[in-house]
Amino acid sequence: MNQKISSWHNQRVWVIGASTGIGAETARLLLSKGARVALSARSLETLDTVANRHPNALIAALDIIDHATVVAAHDLIRQQWQSLDLVLVVAGGYNEMRADTFDLAAANRLIDLNLRGVFNCLDAILPDFLKQGCGGIGIVASAAGYSGLPKALIYGPTKAALINLCESLFLDLRPRGIGVYVINPGFVETPLTAGNDFPMPALISAATAAHELVRGMERGQFHIHFPKRFTNWLRLARLLPYRLYFWLIHKGTGL
Repeated sequence: MNQKISSWHNQRVWVIGASTGIGAETARLLLSKGARVALSARSLETLDTVANRHPNALIAALDIIDHATVVAAHDLIRQQWQSLDLVLVVAGGYNEMRADTFDLAAANRLIDLNLRGVFNCLDAILPDFLKQGCGGIGIVASAAGYSGLPKALIYGPTKAALINLCESLFLDLRPRGIGVYVINPGFVETPLTAGNDFPMPALISAATAAHELVRGMERGQFHIHFPKRFTNWLRLARLLPYRLYFWLIHKGTGL
């Protein structure tokens, strides 16, 4: 559905959320494949560790919920590289929440991070991509966005919104030469999942997730999801009648 990527050599890639987890491992992998990678997150120290003085790494710190810092980071990258070939928005957060623990302030913080932050990034990058008529945008959502799940009262809806957003972006941008990738991981071993107190089926490492993400883009896939032994099960479950779906989720999670 997107143009295949046969080589990463000298590709200019901006990874937003590159300090830990999937973002950090993806940045490392792309650097090893010859790409030039701009690494962004809040922590300069952590970004420096990920970059590890690689000659093709560029550090551009930002806070995704602060529009001004996103624009400033984008301007810095353009000054160095003139333009970009691919932007990956990986940054995001997770708060466990159920109806009996609903917290409006925490909900709004997660919406700012997972959803409004992505819009901040789009505002910075879309004009350039539309002008140049090429490039790609990848957004990390989650398999939790496929359908409602326990403990994901706010997290799930933010990720469902990102899936919908990517579908709309694809319809608008692909005819204009710009690729769009929606990336839906299952359970990945990252700082976000470290505190989970429930079973995480088919848990994979962040390095494995990065390999799956990059391989999906190389193949030109729009919908990149992994591990498929888990994500395909959720995709199938969402097609069931609600009575059966709710029973299955309750049975599978015990919640």
